[in-house]
Amino acid sequence: MVDVESVTSNIPRSNFEEADLEILADLILESGGILKPLVLKKTGFEQYEVVDGHFEYYSAVRAREKNSSEGDMVSALIISSEKEDIALKQIASLKGIYSSAKPVTPELETTKLEPRLANLELRLEKQFNEFKSEFLQERQRTDSKLKQLENLIPQNSEQSNPLRLFNSLDKDELSIKLQRARIPNAEKIAKAIEEARHKKPKQEFEDYRDVVKSVKGLAEKRILTIIDEWSRS
Repeated sequence: MVDVESVTSNIPRSNFEEADLEILADLILESGGILKPLVLKKTGFEQYEVVDGHFEYYSAVRAREKNSSEGDMVSALIISSEKEDIALKQIASLKGIYSSAKPVTPELETTKLEPRLANLELRLEKQFNEFKSEFLQERQRTDSKLKQLENLIPQNSEQSNPLRLFNSLDKDELSIKLQRARIPNAEKIAKAIEEARHKKPKQEFEDYRDVVKSVKGLAEKRILTIIDEWSRS
């Protein structure tokens, strides 16, 4: 599962009909995710580019525009740069098979289509559940690491407790601290932290998991880096 904001496409959105994107976006929100994973390649730290699935990607973008809380993550298969050519050949081969398939009579199509669709749905559901299970396991591992870090951080020191820094520093101060920790997009993340904090009933985050959940663009691995750097400073 990757953040939609971290993905780009080299094909313009204008190549697709907005009405078609709108339809798939609604289905993505209704079903809780996109069933056909995007094929992505890594272009930088937590940055990706679409290799296949450009229409699905822009539909996911539209879903996020309509509901940022439910459409912020998208399932994807991430391939290495070394295997990009092989993946493209496989995709082209599959598309060639689909396009060159022999036409069948309406009677045969009606007879054979239903079990094929049922089998496809089962395979997609199995694959989606596998992705979901891997995501949940990764979330549990991250929560465990956060808990371990919490136990290691002195609770009686204002300056050595990163959670208190998240709850007390203003946007400019947060930006400086993030820059010193070599966090990319420090100003943007600092602004997002301050805005998310002001939305809290008590104007503060309960714990580090609350920070990850509330601040858009602050991935779990990134907050682990921030906590580690701030705890040592």
